[in-house]
Amino acid sequence: MKTKVFIVDDHYMIIEGIHSLLQNEKEIEWCGHATTADSCLAFLKQRLPDVILMDINLPGKSGIELCKEIREKYPSVFIIALSTFNQHSFISKMMENGASGYILKNATREELMHAIHTVLKGKEYLSHEAALSLRKPDESNIVLTRREQEVLQLIAEGLTNNEAAQKLFISTATVDTHRKNLLMKLHARNTAELIKNAILHHLLDLHL
Repeated sequence: MKTKVFIVDDHYMIIEGIHSLLQNEKEIEWCGHATTADSCLAFLKQRLPDVILMDINLPGKSGIELCKEIREKYPSVFIIALSTFNQHSFISKMMENGASGYILKNATREELMHAIHTVLKGKEYLSHEAALSLRKPDESNIVLTRREQEVLQLIAEGLTNNEAAQKLFISTATVDTHRKNLLMKLHARNTAELIKNAILHHLLDLHL
């Protein structure tokens, strides 16, 4: 029996790339893809895959939130986090929310297949980098992407999501995703705490 695989990612290049990696695997049945949490949940009402490859950085609802919701509603579905992030906080939160695996987007076809086989046996699979990150204490040498740094600076300047989006020529939903990632990376519950923690970690240019 073939393993039904579904992917949730908002970048078509990633979707196409993974599809091309798996399309010649005789034991894999490609179920399709979703680019948002809502479209993923709508698909699951119609059909259940065996394995979902899930990006963490989704527009609107994050992959971390979506992972928890799917595991509660559809416990038979295995979830493998698919991410560019290799930070302790992202990995631990995905695993806490029910993910069975965590691999980086630069994974090879062999690693991807190994991860799928491992979770189907009821075991957890962590990429080598993710496993190393989890072994380190979460003192978080916090690393922000260039865009996250820009969004953080604009938040500190008091701009709203809409204003920041206009200034950076990106969508409001993208700014909101970056804001959520910043809150997660800096272990902050709100904007005030985000700015305070960013200052503590020397992540803000205070010479505004």
